Amino acid sequence: MNWSPNRLGMLQMRMGRTLFVFLLLPTLAGCASHGPSADSSGGRAAALDCAPFARALSGIRLSGAAADWWAQAEGRYDRAATPAVGSVLVLRRSGRLPNGHVAVVSEVLGLRTILVTQANWVHHRVAEDQPVIDVSPANDWSVVRVWWPPAGDMGVTGYAAYGFIRADRAATHEEIAAAIPRAIRIAEAE
Repeated sequence: MNWSPNRLGMLQMRMGRTLFVFLLLPTLAGCASHGPSADSSGGRAAALDCAPFARALSGIRLSGAAADWWAQAEGRYDRAATPAVGSVLVLRRSGRLPNGHVAVVSEVLGLRTILVTQANWVHHRVAEDQPVIDVSPANDWSVVRVWWPPAGDMGVTGYAAYGFIRADRAATHEEIAAAIPRAIRIAEAE
């Protein structure tokens, strides 16, 4: 084969474009990702339980198993059947939740839909703004379904709920979002 300077230059130009494309594509793919703190399992990596995280994020000073928060709150915090931003949703014990579960309400979207920020719904993850819907027959938040990030859909299980514990101070969605990194650090230190 005759490798004239013209032909060699064309080959180098083609190889250069090919190399450029192979180097550029991974860089562009990184632009479409959710960044280092989020992934397809729904949230930031953090090896902590729901209760210490909810306590740190909400300011509600209760301890022990998540399901025990409801009884502990009596006389100390307002308890309600309706959500408010900054309140803590308390799920009862069940076969799937032997200690119950707590999650901080980050936004109220409607009468039967809220967003919560929670730890350990997906093992060792902190998930922000996850949907929760009231599926109770009486529309009283006594049974809820929770978003399941690994499936990218609402979970199919209905979880019995006590209700919502109100924080001493109301919070906004923006305040909750800004407080997440600090709440993770505090909960990890416990």
